[in-house]
Order: sequence, then structure tokens, then C-alpha cells
Amino acid sequence: MRGLYRQFRRGEAGTATIEFVIMAPFFLMFLVSAFEVGALMTRNVMLDRALDIAVRDVRLGLIGGEDEEEYYDNLKSRICDNALVIPNCREEIMLEMRRVNPRDMAVLSPGADCVDREERGKPAREFSTGGEHNLMILRACSLFDPFFPTGGIGSPIPRMENGAYALVSVASFVIEPT
Repeated sequence: MRGLYRQFRRGEAGTATIEFVIMAPFFLMFLVSAFEVGALMTRNVMLDRALDIAVRDVRLGLIGGEDEEEYYDNLKSRICDNALVIPNCREEIMLEMRRVNPRDMAVLSPGADCVDREERGKPAREFSTGGEHNLMILRACSLFDPFFPTGGIGSPIPRMENGAYALVSVASFVIEPT
């Protein structure tokens, strides 16, 4: 029995497997986290870019509508046409636009309104089109499901009740006179 114990203690078979078992989860978690953060940042940058392009069109009067609902739909379509990597953009994005008095700068409410996936017809908190020379703030909130919700960076990201995380982009602008 003693001989078997000595032989087992001196044997080096399987040492590479132990190193792999210890290091592989950390390496895989790093790869999963890098992929998740890359997707998150790509979507965030594309949402910012799409919002900036749409704001430019609003400032120049290229986006309009007969009423606020049509204006909202046209603005949402313009943002979604430019946000190429946002899946189901028209269903997953909600806009809030309000006129701001520059002499009495009221801040936006801390939490952005995002789409309620259970109640899709919920209107935006506030959406007013403004007029010439008005200072406006436009906020867009889009929901995304993490690729790996339980692993890597997907688990500590703050999420909504439905498991999706929200990306919020804000732009301010002055409507040019026509």
C-alpha cells in the first residue's frame, strides 16, 4: 500500500489537465465578456450616431409630420434607418422630446422611459415638436437582451424587470428658423 502511495505522489500524469481546468473558465469568461462589451459599445455608438443624424434633420426641418404622432413615427424611422445594428429597432426604441427654457434649465427626469415589452402601446412620457428658435432635448432609450445573461459582463449589467438592458442617448439642439 505504501508503494502505491509513493508512486501516486511522484506521478506527473494529468498535470496539464489540472492547469487547463483552473485556467479555462477564466479565459472563456474573458472572451464572453469581451464579446458582450463589444456588442454593447457598438450598439451604443450606433444609437448615438443615428440620434445625431436625426437631430440634424430635425434642426434643418427635413423631418416633419401633420401631427405629433406622425412626427414621432417619422423621427423614429429616421433613427432606426441609421442605427444599423439595433435589432427590432422600431419596436424596441422609445423617444422623449421636450422644449427646454434656457433661462430656467430644468433637468430631465433621472430615468429614461423605455419600451414596456408587455405593454407595447404605452406612449412616450413627453413628446413635443417645438418651434423655431426653441431649445429642445431629445432622449432615446432602446432595449437589448444580453447575449450571455448569466456569464461574463452580462450578469452585473443593470437591467430592466424583463431582463433586457437599456441604452440611452441624449441630444440637445435648437430648431433653425425656416
